[in-house]
Amino acid sequence: MKSILKAAVVAAVLTVPALSFAQQQQPVTRAQVRAELVQLRAAGYNPNDWMHYPDNIQAAEAKINAQRAATAFGPSTNGTSQSGQ
Repeated sequence: MKSILKAAVVAAVLTVPALSFAQQQQPVTRAQVRAELVQLRAAGYNPNDWMHYPDNIQAAEAKINAQRAATAFGPSTNGTSQSGQ
């Protein structure tokens, strides 16, 4: 009896995080998809270029990610700081 109870508890502990993760995902709206397409086109992606499809979208996504990484933490500061008395 104890082993069945332990198995049920372990199953519940493993299932709860999966269910909570599934509930956090929101569906993507048309406006979000269009905004992403605008960003990709601005980064050089051409949706009509099927000959270079995986390479050109990956290059555009890499360019967008690099721009986001550069601006993610704000501009660098060259200030000084003193601590102590």
